[in-house]
Formats: sequence, C-alpha cells, structure tokens
Amino acid sequence: MDLVFAPSPIETWPLDRLRPYARNANIHGTDQVAKIAASMANFGWTVPCLVADDGELIAGHGRVLAAIMLGLTDVPVIRLGRLDEAERQAYRIADNKFLWLPPMVQEPSSLLRM
Repeated sequence: MDLVFAPSPIETWPLDRLRPYARNANIHGTDQVAKIAASMANFGWTVPCLVADDGELIAGHGRVLAAIMLGLTDVPVIRLGRLDEAERQAYRIADNKFLWLPPMVQEPSSLLRM
C-alpha cells in the first residue's frame, strides 16, 4: 500500500469552478452553515475543500455554503485527482461517518498521552 502523507498543494479556486456532488447525503441546515461561517470568521479557513480535477466537491460542502454566506468568492482547495469515482465515493462515506461518532468522553489532553 502506498500512503500519501503530503497532499497536493493548497490552491485557491473561484466558487463558480466548484460543483457540488449531486448525491451528497449530508444536508447542511442554515443554523449549521451559520456556525461553520462563524467559526471561519473567528479562526480563519483551516480546512481546505477536497475536490476532483473536474471541480466536483468530494468534501467541504458545508464550508462552501459558509463561504457563500460570508460573501467570499474564492476558496482553498486540495485536488485529489488521483482518486477514481469509487474512491471518491468511499472517501465521502468515511468523511460523513465522522458526523455520527459519539462525543469524546476523554479529555482531549489525555489522548496525547496514549
């Protein structure tokens, strides 16, 4: 197995170059998008969107909606051009599963001592 530890460089793309994944299972409500936008306004944009070479979003739909809410025109992206359609779908499923994990029980600092 070849692991890729260094992603492609972060690029800046105009919003109109991005294409939402038509079958995205995660629906972002207005309240959730507002929270993402508030976080971005407070901490900056810390996690780029993941896109295919053709501009289809693999991950980051909520961040894109928050960018629109904030009036941004460009967003940071990492291209995952090496992924085929099946791998894109597998990534989307894995990425969305994190939303359904139970809340962390341990103090975060205790995890660093593992």
